[in-house]
Amino acid sequence: MDTTKQVTGIAENAIRQAAEWWGRASTSFLMHARGIEHHSHGVQNVLGAINIVLASGRIGRENCGYATITGQGNGQGGREHGQKCDQLPGARDLGNPEHRAYVAGVWGMNPDDLPQPGVDAYEIFRKIDKGEIKGLLSICFNPLVSLPDNNFVRAQLEKLEFYVAIDFFLNETARYAHIVLPGSLHEEDEGTVTTAEGRVIKINKAVECPGEAREDWRIIQDIAQALGREKGLTFSSPAEMFAELGQASKGGVADYSGITYEKLEAQNGVFWPCPTKEHTGTPRLFELGSWNPVAQGKGPFYFPDGKARFNVAPYSPPTEDVDEDYPLILTTGRVVSQFLSGTQTRRIGPLVDNYPEPRIEMHPALAERLGVNDGDWVTAESRRGSTTLQALVVKTIRPDTIFIPYHWAGRQSANQLTISAQDPISKIPEFKVCAVRVRKAVGSG
Repeated sequence: MDTTKQVTGIAENAIRQAAEWWGRASTSFLMHARGIEHHSHGVQNVLGAINIVLASGRIGRENCGYATITGQGNGQGGREHGQKCDQLPGARDLGNPEHRAYVAGVWGMNPDDLPQPGVDAYEIFRKIDKGEIKGLLSICFNPLVSLPDNNFVRAQLEKLEFYVAIDFFLNETARYAHIVLPGSLHEEDEGTVTTAEGRVIKINKAVECPGEAREDWRIIQDIAQALGREKGLTFSSPAEMFAELGQASKGGVADYSGITYEKLEAQNGVFWPCPTKEHTGTPRLFELGSWNPVAQGKGPFYFPDGKARFNVAPYSPPTEDVDEDYPLILTTGRVVSQFLSGTQTRRIGPLVDNYPEPRIEMHPALAERLGVNDGDWVTAESRRGSTTLQALVVKTIRPDTIFIPYHWAGRQSANQLTISAQDPISKIPEFKVCAVRVRKAVGSG
């Protein structure tokens, strides 16, 4: 209790009250967004949260459970499809020999010809810096805004010998590309997304791509054909791809094999796992008596004996803590009217009017110490960069912390300041804490 109180700054009686509310409730659901993951110990944070839910018997029960809200519209589904560099369809592991063998069989190839797990997004830029990567193809990616320590990212974009960007708008990163291929918005194509509750839903095409823009999957297939690597990339429609996903995910944790477009339309979405055409889906994971592909009837959890496991989650401090030179904590995040790197939302007038520019939020006590009034221009500086923005004095923040939303680019970018430290397991950067100093801007007020 003393450690928790010291680390969080929350009073002991408030911590005890929260525990009593949770423990005595007949039902409860723990849901969080990306904040607790955006640390160099983000996996430990998440394991700690899951331990609370598990210890109180709130997994596999009606009106109970745990979930995280992903940062992107289909962040959940992309992982189930095998989007990350260490994944295969069905939430399988690219480094697992059995998983490799099954998916390679579906794709009609030798498992040895499958690549081994690759590197995360930030490591790509470190490899550019080392000269190990000289060419890059990206799709709907704006790392010049969204990745930490983005002055380093900018330097690597300038170093690339050849860069192709596929996107629906010319974002800040795409301006460094040698070739830009106009892709599609989700309204201009069809497919599926998976919600935070594990429900696969159908997205129907609403409009045609404008001008010379094309559906992303057609662009990828044409590139593969031009490279003479069209095998496995000759689909005529998203429906064909979804059918292959069902086959490739069969038997995996995220089993789509019993899901069809027709079933999605008829049921208004289907919860995975759905292992057969007759199965109606699994609205609630880990119920007693439920089947899973790992334990095979022994229990609902993904261990050979079907039982859950507690994971010890010791506290770790941030990679960069405050000191005399940089005595304040910077945390970054969202505002309600902007989304991610702002590629879309910073082009929509009413959303821009709602929150036109980023501001530096600070507590009145900090503002008074700095001689800053609401609306004054202030400079926040870290060991990596600085930005000058107007102050927003609020009482909803700790006196030792400032907040800057990250949706803007250039000199307004919060990620000029952030640190590129990453969680060793998830590889998620430590967006939520780094050490900064703040001063009233020269010539303001």
